[in-house]
Amino acid sequence: MSTSKALEVFRYHLEPGGLFTCREPAMVSAVLGTCVAVCLHDRRLKIGGMNHFLYPKTKLFGLSTTQFANVSIPALINMLRKQGSRLADLEAQIFGGGEAPGAITTDKMGYKNIKMARRLLKKNGIRVVSEDVGGLKGRRLIFHTGTNEALIMKTHRIRRGDFYPYRLRREA
Repeated sequence: MSTSKALEVFRYHLEPGGLFTCREPAMVSAVLGTCVAVCLHDRRLKIGGMNHFLYPKTKLFGLSTTQFANVSIPALINMLRKQGSRLADLEAQIFGGGEAPGAITTDKMGYKNIKMARRLLKKNGIRVVSEDVGGLKGRRLIFHTGTNEALIMKTHRIRRGDFYPYRLRREA
């Protein structure tokens, strides 16, 4: 394998409600407002994954999708376990859950998402090693699944263009 080929890393943008795992190193990105992303990394296997959920929980069977933390986090854990991970080798990072300044709603969705993520990780015995959560800013996240490194860029507002280059812009 050439040196340049060895340095290539798969890149993927994770939309809300998405899950991602890969046995090869990958750079996964997401844009977060009140949503939360949980990044899991297996210290032993050097693999990882990430989710991106919008809501803390659902009790309705018909709405049981990965848009909800109580579905998304167990699904992410199970995906990594199917790849050989053991719970004892997993560590987590939590990002997002900001509240929009001046928002009309008072539902504290970001706070509820953060709280649910922490609760579900604790329930599964997964240690949280880092988090950048809450506040009044959105976040752009890039996570490296092989090294467990994360880059956070905070923004005052999330715009359609924040999804670039993963979403094509329409030319006027």
